[in-house]
Amino acid sequence: MSILITGGAGFIGSHTCIELLNSGREIVVVDNFFNSKPKALEIIRELTGSDFKFYEADICDKQALTRVFAENEITEVIHFAGYKAVAESVRFPLNYYNNNVGGTSVLLEIMSRHNCKKLVFSSSATVYGIPESVPVNEDFPLSAINPYGRTKLIIEEMCRDLHISDNEWSIALLRYFNPVGAHESGKLGEDPNGIPNNLMPIILQAATGKIPEINVCGNDYPTPDGTCVRDYIHVVDLARGHIAALEHMKNGVQTYNLGAGKGYSVLDVINTFKRVNGVNVPYKIAERRLGDAAECRSDPSKAERELGWKAEFGIERMCEDAWRFTLLL
Repeated sequence: MSILITGGAGFIGSHTCIELLNSGREIVVVDNFFNSKPKALEIIRELTGSDFKFYEADICDKQALTRVFAENEITEVIHFAGYKAVAESVRFPLNYYNNNVGGTSVLLEIMSRHNCKKLVFSSSATVYGIPESVPVNEDFPLSAINPYGRTKLIIEEMCRDLHISDNEWSIALLRYFNPVGAHESGKLGEDPNGIPNNLMPIILQAATGKIPEINVCGNDYPTPDGTCVRDYIHVVDLARGHIAALEHMKNGVQTYNLGAGKGYSVLDVINTFKRVNGVNVPYKIAERRLGDAAECRSDPSKAERELGWKAEFGIERMCEDAWRFTLLL
């Protein structure tokens, strides 16, 4: 019996594979390397001393996914595979709907055919849109403001509709906040293909001289230093949240925020990175970006209460681990 990991070579997926293998579980990984690299699979094997089956396949490929289920006894699925860049989703919305929503529809159909009805889904805090207040809990109104977030919201609704039609399904929707950091070995971390969109990879590029400076988008928000405040979570903490969700899986559709519950501004992160790593990170203040909330941070108490999970690593550790990985790239 195995757990299928879609997008298992990606940033969060690869770290979750490590946690699953270290806990003695058998996994099967599917990835098409759209935003990941084959090397990640080698590193997973090296760090865990465990092997696993891998299929290079796209989740939209019904024939390929059918083969995965036919050749393995899959009992649970952790679904990471999907496009994830907000700005790109605005430019190419149909790509996001076709891949994220269409691919998930294919996956759920094949799971149902093979009587595999336990799913942990990689959702996102973007389903909350711009929250009217913080911290955000799971009962807040849902209102995504970009195509990426809407794909996550549509998939959440698909899962609820699926359970209404067939109450044998057990589904955990994990709403991530801002994953950063890397494995403590420095061998595995966030290594996106193309131009990064998230703050930490951009900091790393500025620190290594790949870009001249960071554009800090706005310093006139109603926050302590005027820059946007976000809830950052170490990727290893996030990976462990998936283990907790599997271990506490119950019938129905459950939603959980996975965040640290603490807010750090853009300048907090830049200055902490500079301090703990002893490197310069040049930046300049630029215009606000359309649609950015002043502050967004989680109330993760439901995950602690029901899953026995909470984030352990602070922002200093996130910055240290991310830099260690970059130095070893």
